Amino acid sequence: MPLLVSTTFVILVIAVIALAIVRVVLASRRKRAAELSERRTAAAAHRDEADASSREADRAALAAQEEAAQAERQRLEAEEHARRAEQERAAAEHNETQARDIDPDKDD
Repeated sequence: MPLLVSTTFVILVIAVIALAIVRVVLASRRKRAAELSERRTAAAAHRDEADASSREADRAALAAQEEAAQAERQRLEAEEHARRAEQERAAAEHNETQARDIDPDKDD
């Protein structure tokens, strides 16, 4: 009889140990799954933030391009105004020269 109690006790201890191992393994898996879920959530948040930053950077780049295009238009307009002013100055000097040449009252 003592052998039966001893064997039963050993089987019971082995079963308790196996059950404890199963619980530890299951708890470890649950913890790992929770950590992976947290990491996925954090990664999604970072992706969303990166997308928002990228969109803002694209908007800023487009605004800068538009400002550059506007500045180029203004530069071209200013060059055209300067060219016209130079033509008008040349025409005025030509007219002044002609007026001096044909002025009968000029001192020779």
